[in-house]
Amino acid sequence: MTRKTSQQTGRRGAALHGLVVGGCKTVIWGMSGEERARRALLRAGCATVSFDVSRIDAGARVLAQRADMVVEERLLNALAGSPNTVLVDASEDRLPAAVHADPGRAPAAAAYLADEGARGGDGKKSGFEFRKPPELAGRHDRSLRKRADPLVLRLSARTARAVERETFYASYKGITDLITKFVWPEPALMVTRALAPLGVTPNMVTFASFIFTVLAFWFFWQGAFAAGLACAWAMAFLDTVDGKLARVTLTSSKWGDWFDHGIDLAAPPLWWLAWWVGLGAAQSGAEPVTVWIVLGGHVAGKLLEQAFISTFGLKVHVWQPSDARFRLITARRNPNLVILSVAVLAGAPAAGYVAMAAWIMISFVVHLMRYARALAARSAGHEIASWLDRNGR
Repeated sequence: MTRKTSQQTGRRGAALHGLVVGGCKTVIWGMSGEERARRALLRAGCATVSFDVSRIDAGARVLAQRADMVVEERLLNALAGSPNTVLVDASEDRLPAAVHADPGRAPAAAAYLADEGARGGDGKKSGFEFRKPPELAGRHDRSLRKRADPLVLRLSARTARAVERETFYASYKGITDLITKFVWPEPALMVTRALAPLGVTPNMVTFASFIFTVLAFWFFWQGAFAAGLACAWAMAFLDTVDGKLARVTLTSSKWGDWFDHGIDLAAPPLWWLAWWVGLGAAQSGAEPVTVWIVLGGHVAGKLLEQAFISTFGLKVHVWQPSDARFRLITARRNPNLVILSVAVLAGAPAAGYVAMAAWIMISFVVHLMRYARALAARSAGHEIASWLDRNGR
């Protein structure tokens, strides 16, 4: 179902309609440039998308994109709210990629894109204001917690492989754990490239990760820690793949997001409970208080992170650079799996569980101190804002 947003209506109540200009049969992520542009325009709030300017109603506002230009989603979203604006790439040629035109200006927008804006000419000569990517959408991508210029890329048979790589890495979160940030990217890129042309959907990948989640729980409960860790790491890897697949193919959905985050939320505490039960099955259990420290610390940590968001309007890990660095190793799923994996390789699963409990409590104390520091800073009159927003847009 097409997402209906407030962007679909604008000046004088005119609907926003999409227009794909030109053709591009070059395939990336299992779809042609034309199909990618169509999906992108629908996700930007267009009620309909056409490939023929004559089919656009004269009273409609138009969001037009060249079929051979790959435009990052947040850029099109920003352009949808900027009438009579031409989005140009960051090159010296300032090649036009997309245009938002007022009612009656669809032919002018299509013509401007079709002739590449007289090879990078000033959009104002055609009655449009031209904007480069950072000027239109800024450098701070809040949804992915990073600062980077939004992408506008020319797509051709020669550039397809490079465009796939750039769009994949553009879909990566900037602030995350060390495994996701440094270990998974290249393997996830290869798997995503293999799955997209086959028509495998992100929800299929998420369902596979759910199966591995259940298997890991069962193995941990039985005390088969090595087998459980293999399944847990498989789930963690697929958790990276499904999100990247959704973003690069422009197929994310509310249901998929809910399903994915639901697994992320439920898996760790259930795994840690099962591990403690498994320690008893293996006759090498830790003290009963340890499981309460692990589960209580896990829940308390989540509540504290939510309290930071509720109090200051941002996540603790994006406040200052030191918080972003601590996110690499804080007691979340993947760092905890590293601790347990090292312990199992050393033949000491119970010691690993105790070490994980200690790290959960240390992480909680660090976040508690950061929360108190933020409260003190605000009381002293300082604004609590993300370091990613500094130095302008």
